Amino acid sequence: MFVVTTIDPGTGTRAGCLVGFATQTGIDPFRFLVCLSRVNHTYRTAEAATHLAVHVLDESQRDLAALFGSQTGDEIDKFTRCAWRPGPEGVPLLTDAPRHLVGRILARTDLGDHTGYLLAPVDVAGTSEAAPLTFRALPDL
Repeated sequence: MFVVTTIDPGTGTRAGCLVGFATQTGIDPFRFLVCLSRVNHTYRTAEAATHLAVHVLDESQRDLAALFGSQTGDEIDKFTRCAWRPGPEGVPLLTDAPRHLVGRILARTDLGDHTGYLLAPVDVAGTSEAAPLTFRALPDL
């Protein structure tokens, strides 16, 4: 599972959500695709954004998954409930997530109830020996 975070550069609004649809799409040049549900607060913020951060969660990060997967940015500021720092282009980086990719948005693609964001990575960081958190590990979300 992944947490996507972003910022609207015009308003400074931060947003983030839990996603399950993300994949590398190219090696040279390196490209990454992440999909956001069109009903999410994060989607509305991402539509004005220039960059997204994709955080890879591991099995120890169920609390982070719950925060970003069961709360809405329409009602709470998720970033007051977790540790983060500004990354490239001001994108929020979750300091408790061991791995992340920040990408410049190259294209947005209509995928029905989701929009796909094709990213050109500008920052890739972190390694972890921990097993990644999977959808099956989160039956309550």
